[in-house]
Order: sequence, then structure tokens, then C-alpha cells
Amino acid sequence: PPRFVPADECIRAVDRVRARGEGYTRFPEPRTPVSPADPRLTVEAGRFWAGAAATALVAALIGLLGVIIFERIFAITLVPPPDLFATGSRQAAWAIDGAILALLAAGVLHLLILSTPRPRAFFGWIMALVVVAIAVLPFAWSSDVTAAALSGLINLLIGVAVWSLLAGVAGRTIVARPAPVV
Repeated sequence: PPRFVPADECIRAVDRVRARGEGYTRFPEPRTPVSPADPRLTVEAGRFWAGAAATALVAALIGLLGVIIFERIFAITLVPPPDLFATGSRQAAWAIDGAILALLAAGVLHLLILSTPRPRAFFGWIMALVVVAIAVLPFAWSSDVTAAALSGLINLLIGVAVWSLLAGVAGRTIVARPAPVV
């Protein structure tokens, strides 16, 4: 059972805390402004780009599997993404476009880490908008709603995978640089 504490004991405890200077809000020292030419964050480039390459592989495999599942197994024609290298293969187009998306997103994230005060927040917003755009693009390219919806689903999965994997890579490879001595 809880024990009853007399009021005078509570008052003495508060007085002891005040005497030690505890219990009061201490405001941080004002920071000197950081020049954009001297950002406080950097990235372990080798590990970052190894993670970006692994992300590109995952994105390519999602695209490849999406086409195999919907077109080969269920015989549903999808709305293909742009065939950037004129391969003539829907599987290759989705795999290549997914990998390119991952590498472009990694490049943007790397630049954000080096140049912005809150790189993950900006990357999150950029990726959210990109994912929405690539998920609805098939509806602009086809009047077949089923094909557009399934194609948008594949694009959505690729976008979310790229976003989540690169966010995890950034969390492990962003390092703070020591502040310059003034």
C-alpha cells in the first residue's frame, strides 16, 4: 500500500532540490549560425551507396515479380512504365525503372544530407509526393481501370520500398561532423 508522506517532509525534499539547483529549466546556450558551406552532417559514402545499390536491386525485383505475378500467372495486362532502354520487355522496363528510381532517390537524399538542416524530413516529403505520382500515373496512360490499378500497386510497392530502405540506410550512415572551432 502507498505510504502517507507528511506535508513538511515534502517541503523539505523540495527545499533540498532547490538548494542543489535542480528542478529548474536550463536553457541551452545560443548556437552560432551554421554556414551552408559548412554543414554539420555528412554521410559515410561507401556504406551509403552500397545500401543504395541494394535498394536498387530490391526495387528491380519488386517490378520484375509484379509483372510475373500479374501478367504471367493471372494473365492481366498491365500498363507498362516507360521503357527507357528500349528493351521491348515489360519485365525489364519495370526492373530498370525501379532501379533508376532508387538510385535517383539516393542521389537526392545524399544531397539533402549535405545541404539541408533536416534531410530526413525533406526526403520524406519528396518521397511521399513521388510515390503518389508514380502510383497514379498509370491512370493517365490507360482507360483500363484494372490494369491501371494493378500497375499503380506495383509502382506504389516500389516507391514505398525505396523510401523505407533508403531512410534506414540514411539512419545508419549519417554522421555528425564536429563543430568548427571559433
